[in-house]
Amino acid sequence: MTTRSVSPGVAPAPLSYQPAPVAPRTQRLLSLDALRGFDMFWIVGGEGIVEGLAKSPLGQTGPVRLLASQFEHSAWQGVTFYDLIFPLFVFIVGVSLVFSLSKAIDRDGKAAALRRVFVRGIVLYLLGILYYGGIGDPQGIQHIRLMGVLQRIALAYFFAALIFCFFKPRAMIGITAGLLIGYWALMTFVHVPGEQQHSWAEGHNLANYLDRMYLKWRKWDGDHDPEGLLSTIPAIGTCMLGVFAGMLLMNGRVRPSRKVLWLLGAGAASVVLGFLWGLQFPVIKKIWTSSYVLVAGGYGAMLLAIFYLVIDVWNLRRWATPFVWIGMNAITLYLAENLFSFHDLALRFVGGDVANHMGAWSLLAANTLAVIFVLLLARFLYKRQIFLRV
Repeated sequence: MTTRSVSPGVAPAPLSYQPAPVAPRTQRLLSLDALRGFDMFWIVGGEGIVEGLAKSPLGQTGPVRLLASQFEHSAWQGVTFYDLIFPLFVFIVGVSLVFSLSKAIDRDGKAAALRRVFVRGIVLYLLGILYYGGIGDPQGIQHIRLMGVLQRIALAYFFAALIFCFFKPRAMIGITAGLLIGYWALMTFVHVPGEQQHSWAEGHNLANYLDRMYLKWRKWDGDHDPEGLLSTIPAIGTCMLGVFAGMLLMNGRVRPSRKVLWLLGAGAASVVLGFLWGLQFPVIKKIWTSSYVLVAGGYGAMLLAIFYLVIDVWNLRRWATPFVWIGMNAITLYLAENLFSFHDLALRFVGGDVANHMGAWSLLAANTLAVIFVLLLARFLYKRQIFLRV
């Protein structure tokens, strides 16, 4: 649904969590919009600029090679910056739901807020089906992708929102720990039929096995999916880490500077704990291991701390304006990038003979222009106060 007004600012917490109110109520947490936009920037074209740099004459320089290496997914085990983009968005969803559901409960009651959770979860899931081709693909029903990026966001949001609405903070911590430890136990101690010994290798672990046996229709990696069935459990944990960060930011009893220190400290501790856990339960994005949850969530918390400090505490905001444009319509731009090729539009200006004349710079020019088109659309929607609400 499209509205013509920006959501008002921070609201009091829900009945399950009632910190002192933050002030003023009309102030929006701009750092959260900017961080969401920063994350989405790389998804809707920023990565293409890095790719263009890597294939330009500058690609042989040390800094560009290092940058480009961070924009390639790990083949299996390990983590790069590009491996953190998706979980950062899930983390931000958790932060955001604290504010949105707190406002909804305060204004309309818990029942209305729960209806919002159900509707939003269903709509996001159906948008995910649409994103990967919908249900009318010429190749038939077997080409429908039941689990994907938006579907994972929908499920993580749905279950994290229910946990937030029904449980107190201490219980939430216990549930989150249970999700991560329970997933580790399943992946570690449940024998995979047909395997001689336990393995984390691709195609030989429990998560991939369950996808192969029970996930119907299209799977991204042949017979299993990086957004598969079992790995949705720890993804809920990623969203819950965002919920805890959101609860901290809403707590009016904690000074902003202390919030920054808490986010930085907790984030650093989470990264260290994640890599230590990774010595036994490896950091693997494609099966969303519990160690990966802690590493990605820790980096997310530290990024949130930096954005919050610079934008909302120091009030240095102008540099983040393009990210705010994107962040206020993140899902809209994500869908637009799928339904309409900004890169193809860019090639109408810098393709053909123009590209031949530019030589090794042509890809960088085309990808940069595509991002400019995305920014122009984001600015257009923002200036006219058009935001997709689901």
